[in-house]
Amino acid sequence: MINWFPGHMNKTLKQMQQDSKICDCFIYILDARCPLSCINPEFVKVIGKKPIIYVLNKSDLVERKDIEKFQQYFSSIGQTCVSINATISGSGKIIISAINAVFKDRLEKNKEKNVNFIIRAMILGIPNSGKSTIVNNLCKKARAITGNRAGVTKSKQWVKLDNNIEVMDTPGVLLPNFDNEENAYNLAIAGAIKDEILYLPDVAIQLIKRLKSLAKIDIIGTKYSVDIDNSTQELDILKQIGKKRGCLLKGGEIDIERSAKILITDFRSAKLGKICLEQV
Repeated sequence: MINWFPGHMNKTLKQMQQDSKICDCFIYILDARCPLSCINPEFVKVIGKKPIIYVLNKSDLVERKDIEKFQQYFSSIGQTCVSINATISGSGKIIISAINAVFKDRLEKNKEKNVNFIIRAMILGIPNSGKSTIVNNLCKKARAITGNRAGVTKSKQWVKLDNNIEVMDTPGVLLPNFDNEENAYNLAIAGAIKDEILYLPDVAIQLIKRLKSLAKIDIIGTKYSVDIDNSTQELDILKQIGKKRGCLLKGGEIDIERSAKILITDFRSAKLGKICLEQV
């Protein structure tokens, strides 16, 4: 089982519980490639019963039909859910609109009383879900540090927007324990867990299994010009990829770790196509 819950995450979780007392709502960032795996049960202690705006980020990496299915799912359980590609300038407006819609009645009442109501929203999510990129998008300036790897944001940041909304960016927090191995590997495949603590061939094998279950294994055959089908063993597929890409050790042995890194990197950059690892 994969486990990665360094001390700073536990400290962050406790701080978030304290800061949540002055928050009006939460912007919950989910990686569109594995939204359900991004749900952290520990955040229930932070959120309580306050409103949530779920944001399917990195929507450009999955097919639109998958986005729509997850939005329908969240709608069916009475939750607001929007999708976004935070790397597109101005796309954060949809989040601002969603927040204003949630607080529409309160905003109107305060406007009648000539009272300026500042909505405070905490952004939360797992590492590398794109939280800081979304903050930068909302601010139209790079006020938060970003990076395409897990664990970039180290401390909380409050940022005031133009629309009477203040947002707090927080570091990504994973589950203290993964009870569901499939969820853990989905997060590892998507890059939410540091590659340095993982054995990448295991992660790559799990990715191949996902592609089989999604009936998309032919993507690998086409991408790497290898002859495979659903009956081909995952390790054999990884070896064929390595052979095609020249990942060889001394003596001609296949470098499995390099092969795994190639496959995982191609998935993360959408070179295998737009793939959602989960079904609703």
